[in-house]
Amino acid sequence: MTAESMTPAGRPDDRNESLSIRVLCHELRTPVRALAALTRALAEQPALTTPDRRAIAALAHEHAVHLGALLDDLGGPAARDEPEPPRRVALAAVVHAVTAGAGPRLRARLGRSAADVPVPEQHVRQILTNLVDNARRHGPAGGGIVVRAALRGSTLTLSVLDEGRPCPALRAALTRPVPSAAGHGLGLWIVRRLADRYGGTARARHRSGGGLAVDVRLPVPVRPVPPGTRIGPGGPPQRAPGSGPHR
Repeated sequence: MTAESMTPAGRPDDRNESLSIRVLCHELRTPVRALAALTRALAEQPALTTPDRRAIAALAHEHAVHLGALLDDLGGPAARDEPEPPRRVALAAVVHAVTAGAGPRLRARLGRSAADVPVPEQHVRQILTNLVDNARRHGPAGGGIVVRAALRGSTLTLSVLDEGRPCPALRAALTRPVPSAAGHGLGLWIVRRLADRYGGTARARHRSGGGLAVDVRLPVPVRPVPPGTRIGPGGPPQRAPGSGPHR
């Protein structure tokens, strides 16, 4: 940002830039941590078999590609002169990238028809990663987490289930037009914003039998947003009713 482009503190441009930086840092956190863990495993576990090393290296490559896509999407107003169309892959491949190597606490349940639905890889991965991260950090310690997908008619439902419960602050994070100034619920705000861009919805609900589900419903076919469309902030951050810890 040059001196000529700077605006007085408190102006909308400053607040938008601050929110863009917060969104970028938030979205980079998980893939950077995953890359660190995977490369540490390669360096510190000499007993790994060749197939295991290849699997870890392939997963690290996937995370690196995802990082590049995030930087292109969120890192600047014109990361590419001619933006490429969003990469579309089968949903099963995205779910595998999110859940691979996560241990027994995280499981996936995909309906057969849902697994084959082509989806925009980066944005659906962001949706699931944020929901899983939210469940890990705010759900009961050691509780199980399930990534589930179902296709019914022309609606694809992506759900992340855990053993927690909905609360007003969680629902506020999924509905407020901008994230709270304190930064609470930023990942859920990103999920809802991505769902909006694809003509979908995001909501939290009690599960029958107990527990929490956060559902993202997307119309099928999941049509890509136009190349170059920003999924970042749409306005300055403001305080909103219900701001605070989102679970």
